[in-house]
Amino acid sequence: MTKDSAFWIRVGAILGGLAVVFGAFAAHGLEKPLQELYQGQMKIVLGTEIPAAQKYLADFKTAAEYQMYHAFAILILGVLPASLSRRSINIAGWSFLLGIILFSGSLYCLVLTGYTRLGMITPIGGVMFIVGWIALLLAVPSASLPGTEHSPKH
Repeated sequence: MTKDSAFWIRVGAILGGLAVVFGAFAAHGLEKPLQELYQGQMKIVLGTEIPAAQKYLADFKTAAEYQMYHAFAILILGVLPASLSRRSINIAGWSFLLGIILFSGSLYCLVLTGYTRLGMITPIGGVMFIVGWIALLLAVPSASLPGTEHSPKH
C-alpha cells in the first residue's frame, strides 16, 4: 500500500466517523438548541413558511449526508488500483476534502451560529465535489471504460 493510499483511507475513515457523529447529533441533540436559537423565526421553503429551526435542522442533516458520501468516496480512493493516475486520484481526494470543509463545514457553522453569510461559501464546496468526481473519472484510462473497446483489426 502506498503512502497516498493509506492517507486517503485514514482521511475517509475519520471524515466518515465524524459524519456519523454529526448525523447522530442532528437526529438526537440538535432540535431543542435550534428551537431556542431560532425561536419565532420563519423561513420560506418551496413557497411555504416553516420554522427556521426546521429548515436549519434539515440543512445540518444535508451537510452530514454529503460529508458521508464524500468520505466514502475518499475511502475508495485509497483502495483503487495503483495503475490508475495517482495525480488525478490525489486531485479528486483533495477536491472532496475541500468540498467537505466548504460545503458541509459552512452549513454546520451557519446552522449552529445563525451567521447566514456562511451560506455564500457552500456552493464553492459543491463545485469542489464536482471537480473531485471529474478528476476521479479522468483517473480511469478511457480504454477501461465500457463501450470504448476497439475490435481487433484483421
